[in-house]
Amino acid sequence: MASILGTAGQAAENEEASNKQAANKDIETIVVSGTPAGSGIRKSEAAFAVTNIDAVDINRLAPKSTADLFKAVPGVWVESSGGESGANVFVRGFPGGGDAPFLTVSLQGSPIYPAPTLSFLENSSLFRLDETIAMVEALRGGPNPVVSNGQPGLTTNFLLKRGREETEGLVKYSTSDYDLQRVDMVRSGEVSDGLYYMMGGYIKRSPGIRDAGFTSEKGQQFTLNLVQELADGEINFYTRITDDTGAWYLPTPLNIDGIDASYTQLGTLNRQASIYYGADDEMLDIDLADGRGWDGHITGGSIRYSLPGDWQFIDRFNLIKGNANTLGLVPNGGAVALSSVADNGTDATGAVTGNHYGGDTQVQQYGRWVVLKEIEAFTNDMAFSKRFDSIEASLGLYTATTSANDWWSLGNTAYMVLGGNKEALAGIACNNEAQGCAWNYDINSTGDAHTFALYSTLSWDITDAVTLDLGIRNEKHEVEYSVDEGLDGKISKYVDYDTRKTSWTAGVNYQFDSSSGVFARVNKGYKMPYFDDFRDNFGAYEAGEELIKVVSQAELGYKFIGDSMSLFATLFANEVEGDTFVRRPGAPVETLTNQALGLELDYNYDHDSGFSVNMNATWQDTEITDSPDNEGKQSQRQPQWQLRITPSYEFEIADMYASVYGTLTAVDDRFADNANSVVLDGYEKVDLGLMLEPMESIIVQLSVDNLTDEQGITEGDPRNPSAPNGRYILPRSAVLSVTYSF
Repeated sequence: MASILGTAGQAAENEEASNKQAANKDIETIVVSGTPAGSGIRKSEAAFAVTNIDAVDINRLAPKSTADLFKAVPGVWVESSGGESGANVFVRGFPGGGDAPFLTVSLQGSPIYPAPTLSFLENSSLFRLDETIAMVEALRGGPNPVVSNGQPGLTTNFLLKRGREETEGLVKYSTSDYDLQRVDMVRSGEVSDGLYYMMGGYIKRSPGIRDAGFTSEKGQQFTLNLVQELADGEINFYTRITDDTGAWYLPTPLNIDGIDASYTQLGTLNRQASIYYGADDEMLDIDLADGRGWDGHITGGSIRYSLPGDWQFIDRFNLIKGNANTLGLVPNGGAVALSSVADNGTDATGAVTGNHYGGDTQVQQYGRWVVLKEIEAFTNDMAFSKRFDSIEASLGLYTATTSANDWWSLGNTAYMVLGGNKEALAGIACNNEAQGCAWNYDINSTGDAHTFALYSTLSWDITDAVTLDLGIRNEKHEVEYSVDEGLDGKISKYVDYDTRKTSWTAGVNYQFDSSSGVFARVNKGYKMPYFDDFRDNFGAYEAGEELIKVVSQAELGYKFIGDSMSLFATLFANEVEGDTFVRRPGAPVETLTNQALGLELDYNYDHDSGFSVNMNATWQDTEITDSPDNEGKQSQRQPQWQLRITPSYEFEIADMYASVYGTLTAVDDRFADNANSVVLDGYEKVDLGLMLEPMESIIVQLSVDNLTDEQGITEGDPRNPSAPNGRYILPRSAVLSVTYSF
């Protein structure tokens, strides 16, 4: 295994590779994910499945959110229809009821938040895409259980652009058919000899793809990346400051005329509300337009140094701090006729407009949910490595402190008009009650977790063609957590927890020749419990259960990299034991074991004529092998197969460079719940794009998402699977951008 250590040349190689469009770029691409403290390895020699998406490809894919970009990764199923925050990301058939329990998002090799998922928070919600990104790596399984934060599922690592001797930059303006107004700027260069900078960010405003009738999306971000090259290494420092919020899109009725993929229940007449919480029905005025978002910073860096005796030292650190709040209108049951809930059995009036609504008016009960979440985490990953002839060994130490302070008020339900004014109604008694028409769940909680992990890896070049790599990780995990359920000033649940587990991985890579090879790998890892796991499973914790998800995996892969094409194929099998599901706080918990078998394909073809195509496909078969009620069923919300084909063609027209490209996505049926009682139909989606370079340094790009306005469904109603509610994929939209580079 030819390891490339993280010197000043590594980042330059990564960025240079990110600008190549030939298939054989994979030969020289350096992968830092899955290596000790990000030391690096050539992708062509890696004994694990990793996907690289460079800045050019990110622009062409035109993702609507960070999670939306992950659709380009084989083995990953993404429900990104909730807006820029609040996606659901599933990996290789691992079980999940939502959010992203088996996803870690890293920046410059450091996990931005060690807990993959907390209630109302998953990693992708804490990260926004912009023009400062050079590349993202996506590693599935492989050595993940041993390195970094020990994520057994998917680790995505975003690499920032970096400065060079020449000063360069860009200004990009974007607008859309939904009145998006966005400006991106990036500038980079040299400060002094060996000290380079890159800085950039964006400002944006829009009413949202699903128009709420007001400016529902507001955001700005600034990133600074500094690199000081040394004679024997480099020092890196970065900071990323974000304040970005958007409307939280939730399931809507599927059986009501006029309610389709462009509809959102949030509007001018119901965005403001007074909610009641706690034992004494205290009142809080809220604005639901704040939606979901991230207001905080991610700051970190790294030190890389070559020591005497061919030793290498790498240390990476990261601090995150800020607020990740969630406010939205959450459906509670399906749509009903007003006459069935009105006090007089016939009609009611609008609470804001005073309009009269007849008995056949369709109404639905919505909860005004408020989740205030303050998070903070600091991680440090330090490793020493040395090459001994045909053996390279490393020893690393990973530490993390993770905290979350939550204040929730869930409930505060009221019947509201569907369509039209979207207002609450007078003439329905429970609408006027302090906490609405249904249950309330209010909490105030604090949680702190500490992780201390020692890990070691060894790579042995048995022959020129055969490389064996091994890894082991011993992790101590501690959690202290307390929660006041009911907001009555009394601690109802308290946790003082610690455990220690050992993860491992073993892989072998065999190169047939310089262009092809195979690899095999087995590993065992764990998803450690965090704060919400204890709150939702407190009885099991008191009974002595560890609440740990045990993940066992096996992989067999083939890779071919030629002059005009590349193919990566990975067969995977996994088992997850001890996974738990709870539909909403206080509901019964289901504990199960899940198995999955699947195949991932990632194919690229580039022709000298300017034509190229990428295909990524996943087939998987999942089965719940142990459950009180659902044994033998398929894992919920994941398709058995999905396919994405992205062709492009570059040409000249009227002395202008041009490129036309598109993506066809096809998705199989899924089940909305573990009982497999509700089928979510498969769908096909077409995206189209055009790039023109009318003059040097100017690029005009038009991206059309969901060209045919397909009304596909990504999820049903997670809290009430039998309700005829669902969340549509985002409707057709078009974005036009103009970029000036200098």
